[in-house]
This record gives sequence, structure tokens and C-alpha cells, in this order.
Amino acid sequence: MADALLAGIVLLGSCVQWLTGMGFALVAVPALVLLLGPFEGVVLANCAAGAISVVGLAGGWRRVRAAAMVPLSAAAACTVPAGAWLTRQLPEAVLLLVMGALVTLAVLLVMRGARVPALRGVRGAVVAGAAGGFMNAAAGVGGPPVSLYAVNADWTVREFVPNAQFYGVVVNAFSVAANGTPALTGPQWASVAAALTAGALLGGTLAGRLPEPRARLLILALSLTGGFSAMAKGLWGL
Repeated sequence: MADALLAGIVLLGSCVQWLTGMGFALVAVPALVLLLGPFEGVVLANCAAGAISVVGLAGGWRRVRAAAMVPLSAAAACTVPAGAWLTRQLPEAVLLLVMGALVTLAVLLVMRGARVPALRGVRGAVVAGAAGGFMNAAAGVGGPPVSLYAVNADWTVREFVPNAQFYGVVVNAFSVAANGTPALTGPQWASVAAALTAGALLGGTLAGRLPEPRARLLILALSLTGGFSAMAKGLWGL
């Protein structure tokens, strides 16, 4: 039962990632940390999101904006160790509470489409990258700061997706290097791989049929639900 639930979470996250270019972590991390525990859930999310980003980037790497992504990725690399350190220091209940709060705050900021002067230009790339690297290693959710940077840079969805995939490759590679890989069994790894593939196929099929506003609303609703659930479990365990 647990393995089937694990595969279902990964499939849903993978489908969302292929629909929007980002979103695996927001949807999957809260459920994964409830199922596997905070540390294992985060590192599995790092591995899965990184793998999806590698495949997604293959067809869009020519549209990556190096002027923005180089400082953003470099800043993320600098803060990943701090996030990884935090996951090893906090008790599980506190870590669940922190993760749930970070997911919830990130979703609310993305929903609001916050306009922040500090998130523009090279300085904005550094700020977004630093925040994203820390959050990715600590809670598996490094995408929202990049989404906010893209909003403030007035990027279209077509411009955002390949850059989000590039960032996903870099930040998740550093996060996996800092945190390691999850302790899954062989059958669990096989089910995760199958779920990633099925999610890619499903997401690719739905991408041209599901209106973007509706897909975005669904993702944010799922993410908020997961964030609140993780916070509730953390509070219960204190």
C-alpha cells in the first residue's frame, strides 16, 4: 500500500511538472515527507525533480537566458549547504512544521504574483537564487523564488519553462550532492521510475488540452493542502 501511494505521489508531481515546467516539489514534497519522513521525502523530491528537469531541458536549452540563470544558479549553489545543514539539525516535528510553512508561504506569494523591486535584474537573480537554493535543500521547494523572479522580469510561460528546467537541473544536483540519495528499496526505485515516466506521458498529453489558468489553480490548491497537512502533523508532534 505504501509503495502504491509513493508511486501515485510521484506520478502526480511528474504530471504537474510537465504541465507547467515547475511544480513537482510543491505538489509532491508535503505528501512525500508525510509518507517517508522529512529528510527522505526531501531528497527523493530533489532526485525526481532533477531527473525531470534534465529530460525537459533537452528540448529547450537554447532558450535558456544565461545572463539571468548564471548568477541565479551560482547564488543557489552557495546556500544549498546551509539548507542541507538545517535538515540535519531540527527534530522531525519542527522540520515538518518548517517545511509546511515554507510551502504554504511560497504558494501564497506565487498566487499573489508579488511585485518586488529587489527581484529585478542581476541583484534579483542573486536574491531569488539564494532563497531558492536554501529552500530546495531544506524543504525540497526551491522553485517559488524563481517563479517570483520570472513574474518581476515579465517573462512569458514559454520563456519561463526552459529557464526553470535549467535551474532545476543545477539546484537539484547541488542538493543531492549535499543531502545524498534516499534509502529506498529496489522495488521502490522501480516504482518511482515508472511513475516519473507515466507522469511525463500524462502531463505531455494534457499540456495541450488543460487550460493553463485551470492547471495553475489545481496545482496551487494541491500545494496549499499539502503545506497545511505538513504543518498540522508537525504541530501534532511537538
